[in-house]
Amino acid sequence: MRVTKKSRRLKALIGATTATVAALPVFLGAGVATAAAPGTDAAKVEAAAQSNGGTKLVSAKQGTGNKMSLVVRSESMGRDIPLEVIRPADTSKPAPTLYLLNGAGGGEDSASWQKQADIGTFFAGKQVNVVTPMQGAFTYYTDWQKADPSLHGANKWETFLTEELPPVIDSALGTTGVNTLAGISTSGTSVFNLALKDPQLYKAVGAYSGCADTATPVGQTYIQIVIAARGDADTENMWGPVGSPDWIAHDPIINIGKLRGGPKLYVSNASGLPGPHDTLDSQGINGNVGTLANQVVVGGIIEAATNECTHRLFNAVNANGMGEQAFFDFKPAGTHSWGYWRDDLNNSWPMLADAMGTPR
Repeated sequence: MRVTKKSRRLKALIGATTATVAALPVFLGAGVATAAAPGTDAAKVEAAAQSNGGTKLVSAKQGTGNKMSLVVRSESMGRDIPLEVIRPADTSKPAPTLYLLNGAGGGEDSASWQKQADIGTFFAGKQVNVVTPMQGAFTYYTDWQKADPSLHGANKWETFLTEELPPVIDSALGTTGVNTLAGISTSGTSVFNLALKDPQLYKAVGAYSGCADTATPVGQTYIQIVIAARGDADTENMWGPVGSPDWIAHDPIINIGKLRGGPKLYVSNASGLPGPHDTLDSQGINGNVGTLANQVVVGGIIEAATNECTHRLFNAVNANGMGEQAFFDFKPAGTHSWGYWRDDLNNSWPMLADAMGTPR
């Protein structure tokens, strides 16, 4: 598949995105920890949890159905991180873990897996723990070189997600120790870098509508829009000046060969043209013409841009002889929106489940 760069598309992306995004509410803290009710699954989780250095479980709270809320203290970030968790169908025996990342807003806005995709229902009856970290808005779930006051201060997400958190989760939830990872939009970049940080940690990686490009002006501009225009943060606090070595080191297209023989890859992207979830009666549109127009125009522009990145990733995967390791789903129509990401999660689940050794 061949794709050409179009500067007009990038200019449209910058203008449309900055014109339509609004300031997002900030999640200010995890709150006061309270003991779980005796005899509940949350109480068992608290009792089983083991610390990993200064990283430890602070609290566990039972939610409705198969849902649970955890708070884990991160040693590297020096703060408490809330986690949304879905428990397996049978909690009496070990289950693997899917780390499912939110997009740019980090779940601190209304755009989260729990609120938009009803994943509690999707995973009901499935033998898997699903862990979604919160408070990661506009951080790209990476290790920042410097603290940023607009983004909770210190951000060491690669360290937290690959080194600190897994041992705590494994002990608290009684997992099998087998992990997979998936993310949407901006975290569709992050999932590759987390896998590159520790290629043995995840058995499979899913990336939905991400731009795995941090080394070219196109990818760098996209990141600057997210961090500076939307997050009101200093981009240089993340990986230094744009184009410096840390930006190159975090480019999945350049570094994808390092994952050869590692996790299975499921990568999806639509074309940006209106598709089946871009109608007035689509979930989330609810008959609102303005909402539909925004999804079709802005969501179409963003998806077309990420589609170009994903085609370049496709070429890099094949150039590195990884074709048997990866599956790419290029949809002929679809925008940068939740209807397609719900489909992506459903479509990638068989690969993720098989990689974890759990029933589909």
